[in-house]
Amino acid sequence: MNPYDILDAIGHADDHLLVNARKKPIARPRLFLSLAAAAACLGLVAGVFTLGGRKPQLHQVDFPEVEYATSPGIHHTSGNLMEGITAEVISESADLTDGREALTDFALDLFLEAQQAEENTLLSPLSVLCALGMTANGAEEETLAELEAIFGMDRDTLNLYLHTYLQSLPQGEAYKLKLANSIWFRDDPNLAVGRDFLQKNANFYDATLYQVPFNAKTLGDINNWVSQKTGGMIPAILDEIPERAVMYLINALAFEADWEEAFPLEEIKPGAFITLSGDRQTVDMMTSTENRYLNDGNARGFIKYFKDQSYAFVALLPNEGMTPADYLATLDGKALSNLLANPTEEKVEVFLPRFQVAYEADLIDALHKMGVERLFDQENANLSSLGQSKENLFASRVIHKTFFAIGETGARAGAATAVEIKEAEGIIEHEAIFFNRPFVYMLIDTQTNLPFFIGSAMSME
Repeated sequence: MNPYDILDAIGHADDHLLVNARKKPIARPRLFLSLAAAAACLGLVAGVFTLGGRKPQLHQVDFPEVEYATSPGIHHTSGNLMEGITAEVISESADLTDGREALTDFALDLFLEAQQAEENTLLSPLSVLCALGMTANGAEEETLAELEAIFGMDRDTLNLYLHTYLQSLPQGEAYKLKLANSIWFRDDPNLAVGRDFLQKNANFYDATLYQVPFNAKTLGDINNWVSQKTGGMIPAILDEIPERAVMYLINALAFEADWEEAFPLEEIKPGAFITLSGDRQTVDMMTSTENRYLNDGNARGFIKYFKDQSYAFVALLPNEGMTPADYLATLDGKALSNLLANPTEEKVEVFLPRFQVAYEADLIDALHKMGVERLFDQENANLSSLGQSKENLFASRVIHKTFFAIGETGARAGAATAVEIKEAEGIIEHEAIFFNRPFVYMLIDTQTNLPFFIGSAMSME
């Protein structure tokens, strides 16, 4: 049997119940937060999920080199930059400890503003950062200042940090974290795209550039690019290309890894996951004994490594009476970084549902709440370094789609983010942890403990 076929029976796992091992484990309704960590990507997965539902089919991710014929006379290959733009070597590197807390703050803030009560939420802050980072290279004045405020650093610092971080991500036979960026802009004599903008994004984000007619063929090409770069986990990012759209800045990432120690197949038993509203959902409950215990006074949880310990999965079960949102609101970048860096060597009996979740959202409302307004204002946005057109340019959508699946042999996750640019309209205790209620989970890299996915599992259906 293909090990990834087993990863299939996942549902939506949200709740972890922590019980002292000296007491009889009791299944109580609770919400849990889980984090999965990988050492190759600056991303955070945040989600609230409900458990139960169909068992997913998981397959290994392939990342073939794909060619796109985008228009008569123009042939693009996924590894080629636009003629005249060649990525320059960046000899400087960033200290990855310097910006860790600021970018973890960004991840937590974005999740708190994007989540919906009692609904599964799953974000990849890393994917969003890459798409917004590329966009920031075309912004000026107040539009740029608002973006830098949510980044917690100026754009040049972010560019170098993400470039260094992405270059440092480990790859191996049993684990992969792949990330790609691209910029697609309309082949239109009235659109003059800034060459410095394109050069920066080629240099720091290794962005592939496509100048193409915005038609049905290009819609298919963009969706095919995203599907290929996410191993099919995100089959499409766009449902249409609106008439006034002139550019898409897109990030895609895919992660898959095998556990260092798999959950024993014979220990998987039927169990119940209990939502915040009290509904009981049937799940396949995986069981294992872990030895990296987390407890910050508001939640208990554990860290489970993937092979070679470059990446890890983290699950946190809030105390009784706290929802995942309540718990995440108690954290900031420093607190979360300290928690993940200091697990206790203590045995923990873990009961975790197999689950998977797919999520999508337009992040404009969440970014508005974080303080980004000018970027989405068709009259006042300043994207003058990005390019010039007959009308003012502004961001009309920030489309974000994610996928996450976890099972006894490992985990997979995919994400894609597209910023759509438009022209304006004419104007020692042995603990037992039962993740049988809503919980928070993340994928993190073990070098910086930055979460590249963060999710809350509210339901398994």
